[in-house]
Parts: sequence; C-alpha cells; structure tokens
Amino acid sequence: MSSDHAPATPPQRPRGPMVELDPSGRVNPKEPDRARRQFLNYAFFRLDPAFRRLPREERCALHREYVEVLHRWSHRDDFILRTYTLEGLRADADFMLWRIAHDLRRFNEMQRELDATAMAGWIIPAYSFLSLQKRSQYVNRIEGSGHGVELLPGEGQFLFVYPFVKTRAWYALSPHARQGMMDEHIHVSAPFKGVRLNTSYSYGIDDQEFVVAFDSDYPQEFVDLVARLRFTEASLYTQRDTPMFTCLKTSPETIFQP
Repeated sequence: MSSDHAPATPPQRPRGPMVELDPSGRVNPKEPDRARRQFLNYAFFRLDPAFRRLPREERCALHREYVEVLHRWSHRDDFILRTYTLEGLRADADFMLWRIAHDLRRFNEMQRELDATAMAGWIIPAYSFLSLQKRSQYVNRIEGSGHGVELLPGEGQFLFVYPFVKTRAWYALSPHARQGMMDEHIHVSAPFKGVRLNTSYSYGIDDQEFVVAFDSDYPQEFVDLVARLRFTEASLYTQRDTPMFTCLKTSPETIFQP
C-alpha cells in the first residue's frame, strides 16, 4: 500500500508545564533526609517459668536490680522509656519496653545494661520492632516528612501495637489513588477521638514497613475503630498486621511480679 494513503498523524495537544512527581507522590525531587528524629523500639519479653520456682527473697533481689536499671534510663534527658505489662493479656510475652531516642545506639547501651543483671538470665526476648518517627505524606502534604515531629508516648492506659506490611500492589498504584484511599481511611478514623495513633516507619531497618501503636483508655473504642477500618478500600492492600499486642501501662516496679 502506498504511503500516500497512511492515516494522518493526530494533532498534538499543547502541553502545560511539567510537574516532577516521584512514585511516592511528592512534587519535585526530595533531598536526602538527615533530620534529627526519634527512633522507636518496642521490645517484648517473657519470663522463664522456672523463675517462679525460686525462693521469694531471691526473686525480689533479682527483680530489684533489673528495675534499678529501668529507673536510671527513665530519668535520662536523651531517652524516653514507657513500661507495659502483658500478663494475662498475651501468652507469649509478659512485659514490653517502649524505648524512644534520637540515637539508635541508646537502645544497644540500655539493653547491654539490662543483660548484665542477674535477672536477665531468667528473661527471654520474645519480639522486637524498630522504627523511625516521621510525618505522614498522606496527612500533611505540605510540610516536610521529617520536620518538627515529636512523639507524645504513653498518653493512655493501654497501648495496642502491631507490625504492618502493605502489599507490593499498593506501591504500584498512582499517588492520587493512594491518597484517595488514605483520605477515606482518615475520614473513617476521625470520630474515634479516644484513640491516639502513633505510626512509625521501618523501611530498611526491620522486617515490617510500619509499626502501628494506638494509645487509648478505651479498649472497646479501639475494637470498634479497627472493625470499621476493615471496610475501607485501603484494607485490601494489607499484607500483614499481626501479631497484635494489648499492653497495659504500668510502672517499672510492676512490669512483672517477683
């Protein structure tokens, strides 16, 4: 067939200014983030059942030495510590240390001090989740993701904690599609004002992508919130959100009974 009969090229529509939009949804390239931000560690432990068979005087002495280390760290200016018990609430963990610091090395230093106590011989690590606090790109689209973020931990009597992983299909969606689903997620959560959300990020530093922690005085309200979120479109892109931990805030002296 002669090229004279080829269909004409459709006219090109005039194009407006280009917007540099990266796959995460940010406008314009983002500079490397070296902001000073808070790291979080949720460390769960369980007691060796044989500890309960020791004489009471020995149990109390071991417990006292361990608690002294916790108290020293809870009074440091460069460290935040919140202590929780899970006795009667979870079968595979007895207590949890929520540790927050601007320097990851503080977690290492504290754990070494705890491991140097005689009590450490009766304590078994159960789970540990490491994450970083930063501003959500879906909640605040103007301010930088790491700018001016400070955590207010332990406001409620209960803390509900779980690791969270999205499916890879979530990241294949357009930024606008993800934002629309998160707008729905935020709208659905708004009425549950007795639940405070602390979401932190684990990309590259632990197995999960996020650690989700809800502070509340009302377990019943948290149950209703999670049930309602199951009906949102974003829930379809959840790959893993277990194990889930219900933690009861307590003093260092009563994280477990000697």
